[in-house]
Amino acid sequence: MIITVTLNAAVDRTLTVPNFQRGHRHRASAGLTLAGGKGINIARALKALDVPVVASGLAGGRTGTRIVEELTAESILNDFVRISDESRTSTMVVDPTGGTSTEIYEWGPVASRDELHMLLEKIAYLARAADLVVFAGSLPRGVDAGFYAEAIRELARRHVRVVLDAEGEPLRRGVEAEPWLVSPNQREAEGLVGQEFHDEEDFLMALNAIAELGARNVLIGHEGGAFALIREERRTQRFEAQIPPVEPVAPAGAGDAMLAGYLAARVAEQSHEQSLRGAVATGAAATLELGGGRFDSREVARLAATVVVRAVEPVSAQ
Repeated sequence: MIITVTLNAAVDRTLTVPNFQRGHRHRASAGLTLAGGKGINIARALKALDVPVVASGLAGGRTGTRIVEELTAESILNDFVRISDESRTSTMVVDPTGGTSTEIYEWGPVASRDELHMLLEKIAYLARAADLVVFAGSLPRGVDAGFYAEAIRELARRHVRVVLDAEGEPLRRGVEAEPWLVSPNQREAEGLVGQEFHDEEDFLMALNAIAELGARNVLIGHEGGAFALIREERRTQRFEAQIPPVEPVAPAGAGDAMLAGYLAARVAEQSHEQSLRGAVATGAAATLELGGGRFDSREVARLAATVVVRAVEPVSAQ
């Protein structure tokens, strides 16, 4: 079983608005409302991949009630800490004519120290039966940037493998706590290592740098696939997975689905090559659907056949 933790859970509304223009009145041609946030999107994708999963985190106010109701309606097992402040609502406007998407995120709730302590206790309890615990997404206002790092170290003392998918200072401090896997996208990884990536050498440099910071395994997703550094016992391997371009409907959330695809394959003890192939195909299939963590399994199978995975050599010291 996998536990996914979303501190900044949301109700996600996706509106399809052809020929969207700022400053004009529009009528949406379609709408979709789901429980959202990175950890919830990962849980949704894991469930679709037939992996036992429990979604946890913080949920507050009427919006928090709606989040729990939406998850229950999807038959996604969940166990959230209820907080006093209101959870956020996020809106995405997708223009299929122009091929654009516009995202608007609320700030989210303020979580008290007692509420955060209750969450840590709940995670420790749930982790007793878990193969992995995934921390994903932003932190609510006022939460110390070291929260993920503290949680990772505590779970490590309990011999629980932890996955981190975050950005900025919470990601940097979390990586230093030595999680089993970190999974930033290209932009997040660039922020972590302090430079832009232009070619394969830049990605390989980033894999090494993030591993040296403390991560045991690293998975960096980008528009055309992913790069991975995987350590088993004393052996370190690096891979690149590439997929031909697809015409996305809504690219947001593709990284969440990619991570879910990778974790599903690793839990099933598939090879590294198979795991990366399935991960990249799942992420690409998710860009063809509205809503985070949603995809057609038939598209995953079709796209997996187009993914090329190869081992790559580490960057030589200059």
